[in-house]
Amino acid sequence: MATAPPDRPSTSVEDYVKVIYDLQERGAGPVTISAMAERLSVSNSSVSGMLRKLGELGLVDHRRYGSVQLTETGTKAALAVLRRHRLLETYLVEALGYSWDEVHEEAEELEHAVSDKFVDRIAEHLGDPVVDPHGDPIPTRDGKVVQRATGLLSEAGAGTSGTIVRVNDTDPELLRYLAEQNIGIGMRIEVVERQPFGGSLIVRIGSGEEARERSLGLVAAEALWIGRP
Repeated sequence: MATAPPDRPSTSVEDYVKVIYDLQERGAGPVTISAMAERLSVSNSSVSGMLRKLGELGLVDHRRYGSVQLTETGTKAALAVLRRHRLLETYLVEALGYSWDEVHEEAEELEHAVSDKFVDRIAEHLGDPVVDPHGDPIPTRDGKVVQRATGLLSEAGAGTSGTIVRVNDTDPELLRYLAEQNIGIGMRIEVVERQPFGGSLIVRIGSGEEARERSLGLVAAEALWIGRP
């Protein structure tokens, strides 16, 4: 397993603050111990123990039975590791020919080992991209993030249209499915119909003569973010 350089938080600390930030960023409600445990594939008690340590380090605010929030210091640490992760994903796709379903696990390992100088060189080589291959925003070196008006496709009503701007990258099988269905970043999508009782969505993808309709399951719809025109 990759180890963090001596001037950085430990690998486990970086993993935790990154997950907390990601859960906050995607707007899934208050960050809870159970949500963190599910994302990290650990027990609730393991999360509770680490949160005590993160609190002592001044990285999180958390009271028993309450939600988890990053402090300013914790947010800074999270943005630093997210910058490395998302730039590595971009480099793996654009320079080394990886597919978008292959890069998440590779970047998970590399993000703890590479130097900030190396990551800055990657950013310069790629022209300082602002999003990664999945549409996730890449923090700048000074911790700024480009904000965009987006919404989950799963929450969009019939008649809603927009452009796919972001895809959840945590499930490689889902990413492969979307690629097989030719659904990706930058495509126009419109909700034609919502099936009742939390069922699938009928969507129209593309525009003009190339537009096509298909059924999209709720799991896939919950992984797609659209930008409103």
